[in-house]
Amino acid sequence: MFVDSHCHLNFPQYADVLDQLRADMAQSGVDRALCISTTLEEFPQVHDLAMRFDNFWATVGVHPDNEGVQEPSVDDLVSRSKLPRVVGIGETGLDYFRLGERTVADMAWQRERFRVHIRAAQQTGLPLVIHTRQASEDTLAILAEEGQGKVGGVFHCFTESQAVARAALDLGFYISFSGILTFKTAGDIREVARFVPIDRCLIETDSPYLAPMPHRGKTNSPAYVSLVAKQLAEIKGVDVEELGRITSANFEELFSLVRNL
Repeated sequence: MFVDSHCHLNFPQYADVLDQLRADMAQSGVDRALCISTTLEEFPQVHDLAMRFDNFWATVGVHPDNEGVQEPSVDDLVSRSKLPRVVGIGETGLDYFRLGERTVADMAWQRERFRVHIRAAQQTGLPLVIHTRQASEDTLAILAEEGQGKVGGVFHCFTESQAVARAALDLGFYISFSGILTFKTAGDIREVARFVPIDRCLIETDSPYLAPMPHRGKTNSPAYVSLVAKQLAEIKGVDVEELGRITSANFEELFSLVRNL
């Protein structure tokens, strides 16, 4: 009934609990999950999950926060995207949250990495999985410059303003909401969720991070995406089963290869 559209199940805390994790998913009505790559070095582990389990899929990409890792070329991303059960490019984007003593100008390497991912998406026709944090203006500008309306994807774990959501929607992107939607302090994000058309919404956990209430502060699990769905259903004024049906259909529409794998 529900799809966790963004999680990191290759991380070490899941190594010995995958069977229980999958049982918890089934019990909560979560029938699929998209496992997200954050480096080329970890991609084989992410891809292995998708090959081992018939309700997991994978992406290929290098997270904007990761430094000191193999820098991806367009060919690196394109070649890996042709492997079975790889359905998206990312997680990619921009993150200026941890600048430290650096300036935005110093992050040119991050902007170039983002452009590489966009060009790979253009070549493959696969959707982008976008991460943006305190960098929405540059994220949208680069997408407009590079994409020219020819790429789509999802802004994952959305925490930006309604104006940013509107701009992302205008570029053809979906908006994905995480467990943050359930936090007491997240009223602004709930208002954004109210604004985004339901046929452009996805749900996710970003496991192991951002567990929803009442599990906040604990290791997240794809099973908990059902709690995100419950909160979004309340915001949208629909029952949770209908919300699950719609967001699952949205997932299939965006990651269209899922229907054929």
